[in-house]
Amino acid sequence: MTATRLMNRAVIRVSPQDDGEDVPAFLQGLLTNDVTKQLPVYAGLLTPQGKAMFDMLVWPAAGGTLLLDCEAEHAEELAKRLSLYRLRRKIDIEVDETVAVHWEEHVGDGGAPDPRLASLGQRWIAPSTDNDAAADERYRAHRLSLGVPEGRDELADILWLETNAVELNGVAFDKGCYIGQENTARMNWRSKVNRRLLVVPLDRSDEKRRKVSYEDLDLAVDHVRVADIERNAAPEWMASSLTE
Repeated sequence: MTATRLMNRAVIRVSPQDDGEDVPAFLQGLLTNDVTKQLPVYAGLLTPQGKAMFDMLVWPAAGGTLLLDCEAEHAEELAKRLSLYRLRRKIDIEVDETVAVHWEEHVGDGGAPDPRLASLGQRWIAPSTDNDAAADERYRAHRLSLGVPEGRDELADILWLETNAVELNGVAFDKGCYIGQENTARMNWRSKVNRRLLVVPLDRSDEKRRKVSYEDLDLAVDHVRVADIERNAAPEWMASSLTE
């Protein structure tokens, strides 16, 4: 059996506890992407200054529920953070350990193409079992080979647009307000994305600009000036935006 489960991912279930509650509307005012339209989508929860705190994929579920595919290590923290904004609303926010995130490199039956980049493959959420086999290392190598940053180690405290959120379909500029929206929108209007996250060979990484290194893959994720990025060093999905 092919290993497909991403053990370092968890699922947060955000569910209405009353017929009058609207979970998509609740998350719409918090996350960077439009969760009221076709799902799944890639989105972030930002600081008021527009810096990344958490990134996630948002999935639909029955009964007006939404599922957040997020880092397992920080899932409880994300659930608590979202609960701060719930106030008196009758919405349940909890990590659901009965389901798991799965991934395959190629799109096929049963999954959804990754909304960030089609070449990332397909993902799906399914009941967790004791027979699930881990695909985390294979997924990480594939993701980094495509130059796609992800997770707190790579994204934390970086302005959302500098994480390549536009190119990876992680922001909607026509959805209205959300946390960090003002600075994010201003950067977009003024074309002021001066730095970007870039996956580079470890021997070309600048330690002062390095977010994280992966010695087993001989790669690092650096936060570099756009002016210093050579077009042939950037992934194809990023390169076109560097010439605009």
